[in-house]
Amino acid sequence: MIQRTAIQYLENWRNSLDHKPLVLRGARQVGKTTLVNQFATGFDTYLYLNLDRRRDRNLFEEDDIPTLIDRIHIHCRKHKTEGKTLLFIDEIQNSPEAVRLLRYFREEAPELYVIAAGSLLETLIDTHISFPVGRVEYMALRPCSFVEFLNGIGEEYDAQVVADLSADAIHDRLMNHFLNYVLVGGMPEAIVKYAEHRDILAVNPIYSTFLNAYSDDVQKYAQNKTMATVIRHILKEGWTYAAEPLSFNNFADSNYRSREMGEAFRTIERALLLELAYPVTTEQIPLMPNYRRKPKLLWLDTGLVNYYAGIRSEIFNVNDIMSVWKGRVAEHIVAQELIAENFEFGTRRNYWVREKVDASAEIDFVYRFGNKIIPVEVKSGTNSKLRSLHQFMDKAPHDIAVRVWTGKFSVDTVRTPSGKDFRLANIPFYYVGQLDKILSRLL
Repeated sequence: MIQRTAIQYLENWRNSLDHKPLVLRGARQVGKTTLVNQFATGFDTYLYLNLDRRRDRNLFEEDDIPTLIDRIHIHCRKHKTEGKTLLFIDEIQNSPEAVRLLRYFREEAPELYVIAAGSLLETLIDTHISFPVGRVEYMALRPCSFVEFLNGIGEEYDAQVVADLSADAIHDRLMNHFLNYVLVGGMPEAIVKYAEHRDILAVNPIYSTFLNAYSDDVQKYAQNKTMATVIRHILKEGWTYAAEPLSFNNFADSNYRSREMGEAFRTIERALLLELAYPVTTEQIPLMPNYRRKPKLLWLDTGLVNYYAGIRSEIFNVNDIMSVWKGRVAEHIVAQELIAENFEFGTRRNYWVREKVDASAEIDFVYRFGNKIIPVEVKSGTNSKLRSLHQFMDKAPHDIAVRVWTGKFSVDTVRTPSGKDFRLANIPFYYVGQLDKILSRLL
């Protein structure tokens, strides 16, 4: 069983003096139901409803909250107790009445802990479903991080070493684990299958099932037949454009116009299968994405990208992730790690470009840490080749930058051509998920 760090987030929610009903948001198959089932072991009573089932939906025909709670206990064959009770309403998008009643759980039954989730919830929010504003809170769940991957395959010692930032002695072993993580990805079901056999090919049927499920969902959230066709085109051809700035017009050699393609991409983005990461041109807060520039295409999971784009054979037995696919696999997995353990909904990734439209300077990511914007480059080579980083640091109101590479952790003092000294933290790939800890020590 994979121990998700999201459990601690849920524990903090449970211990809050004013816990609102929690809406758990995430793409299909990221482990929402499994997470809640694990969390439920800490409660005296666990009530589970799946609103795919009509008999569960029918319960919400009762709008008197005390009576509804009694009916749910009877329906679940659970006695009411004095201890803590968790109610999990799964597939809540199937019942507008259940959504409407969430606000009243907080008002009339504050002692009850309520979590709601749904597999197609994201595409229906703001169009068909409206959650009571201010009466619920949201939590985002994403694919597993590298540390969760290690725990999932039984490498708890190595996971703790990474978390403690004390990994130099087992650097080579961790880089080998990380390469396997790149191949398998962070989808929980794929990790469990890999852990059983330690065979990358054993997860192929799972990937195939995922893509079929995503394609089947198209009919449910496409607004019309044209959009359904465009979305299918993206799901078929778009994986090979991962980590690339993209143009909507005629995307992937299609005849679709920018408007149709943009609408389709944004619909898939609402389903949390991908993110359009827009650039910023500033070196300090606030981060203001420039929506006139090309966004980078970041898919849900790197393991899925490698499988659907057909590039896994290039990754097997390589010594340097940076050498694969012009470094785009490395950049994509770093993007995935930067957000894997961030549970705030709406958090987005950005990259940096110079303000001049015809300028070529670009930095892979910018990462907000406190009131600072930290540049993050995914590159090997010497410090003198980090020209874009030097340009960024000349204007940055701080002296710290990050380079992700295959080497061990180190910190260099670097001088830009303009004469500004800054500290360059060289972090191995397996430390990307620990970036907050590293920056806390340096700043």
